[in-house]
Amino acid sequence: MEWRKWYLDAVLVPCALLMMFCYHIYLWYKVRTEPFSTIVGTNARARRSWVAAIMKDNEKRNILAIQTLRNTIMGATLMATTCILLCSGLAAILSSTYSIKKPLNDAVYGAHGDFTMAIKYVTILTIFLSAFFTHSLSIRFIGQVNILINAPQEPSSDDFGGIGSFVTPEYVSDLLEKAFLLNTIGNRLFYMGLPLMLWIFGPVLVFLGSSLMVPVLYNLDFVFMLSNKEKGKVDCHERF
Repeated sequence: MEWRKWYLDAVLVPCALLMMFCYHIYLWYKVRTEPFSTIVGTNARARRSWVAAIMKDNEKRNILAIQTLRNTIMGATLMATTCILLCSGLAAILSSTYSIKKPLNDAVYGAHGDFTMAIKYVTILTIFLSAFFTHSLSIRFIGQVNILINAPQEPSSDDFGGIGSFVTPEYVSDLLEKAFLLNTIGNRLFYMGLPLMLWIFGPVLVFLGSSLMVPVLYNLDFVFMLSNKEKGKVDCHERF
């Protein structure tokens, strides 16, 4: 049957990956040009204000800072653990001799030879390993912020020549933004890997999964502001 030809994998899977890639290029462009129209830009601005407020009144808010950063580390650790567990499961499947490595004969469209199956598993493993790597780096940066956010900002007279004066809110904010950038990249790689896991069952499911993922991410990434006319309508409804 023609639906089992290799060209389905060569067309649908790159189209699915290109769809996700183009969406994130568009998201990056909007973050750079109109940051407050996106969740990413709005949260980045809020985090910088939060760091400045915490370090300004550190004696009263140091426990709040530690607890907040601890929760962020726990979230990144959970994602990193999930990624490495998926990699371990795929590696176990690759090293096994059972028929689980074989596709479901009549239910799979596209190519399903040994070379094609090897490409599928290697691609999926690469995506999840990259996600694990970025989440690990994110945990490293958050750990640094966890210490530096409570460092004194005034020059000290210790043996290090007043190193406390170099720990400014801007420096800590930059570290925190690097951590969240890596965390975001890891999450997006994880989201990209989920449709790719369906590639085991055929390229059609990869394309459908990516087509569904893009509008879901769009509704989660962008802030939809009401225009002045729409705000007036809302105010009228609230009055009556």
